[in-house]
Amino acid sequence: MSSVLISVVITTYNRPDALTAVVEACFAQDDLGFEIIIADDGSGHNTRQAVAALRARAPVPLRHVWQEDLGFRAARARNLGTLDARGEYIIFLDGDCVPQRNFISQHRKLAQRGHLVQGSRILLSEQATARVLGQRLDLQALSLADKLAWRRSGALNKVLPLLFTLPDVGRTSRRFTWRRIKSCNLAVWRSDLELVNGFDESFLGWGHEDSDLVVRLFNAGVMRKDGAYATEVIHLWHRENARDQESSNRATVLRRAADRTVLAVKGLRA
Repeated sequence: MSSVLISVVITTYNRPDALTAVVEACFAQDDLGFEIIIADDGSGHNTRQAVAALRARAPVPLRHVWQEDLGFRAARARNLGTLDARGEYIIFLDGDCVPQRNFISQHRKLAQRGHLVQGSRILLSEQATARVLGQRLDLQALSLADKLAWRRSGALNKVLPLLFTLPDVGRTSRRFTWRRIKSCNLAVWRSDLELVNGFDESFLGWGHEDSDLVVRLFNAGVMRKDGAYATEVIHLWHRENARDQESSNRATVLRRAADRTVLAVKGLRA
């Protein structure tokens, strides 16, 4: 795995300040054996400007794929990023999730054939997020005292995963679980994505397109691996998206779990 190129697919939509914080944290990784693909779900000119400025100082390859703004289409954006990716291993990261300096190296350590790695996140409060973005604070530079103080003040919803890294022991299970399925921090072998035809673009609106992917991967024999206490990102606060389609999307996932669906209806090979 040490020589495998990792592709980091970062989804974004009209939030260039958060995207800049995330990408700059990627630039500061202790493992630079990766590339970045910004998977843009229809952002405007400000995001294009931010990406151009980031590309000019990037220590790793950085590319930008964009689709027209026709509503929430994160599944298609991630598929576009996957199709543009040149790596054998793909980490999906949201454009408001700031990684720690060892994010790539820890994902590389946990990578295992036949498994996906569900990464972990720590939530940052609204007030703290405004401070971080307004003052361009480096979350990777927080001291132990800072982390504890931020937890005491409620700026962080938890702190222990930032203080301790656990080894790659007991992270897998033969049983499927819905717990913490989030594509904001998810690592998958490209060959496994191709096996299930990627994310399903037929999902409408917000919700459960990530659960659907993981269910179909499990149906195809790909097991989950827990990335907690190793792959933490700090999730910047944002208002929740409209969830009009959540119930119907969840029902689709439950049906696919029951009937052992593997292939996306509309995916990488659409």
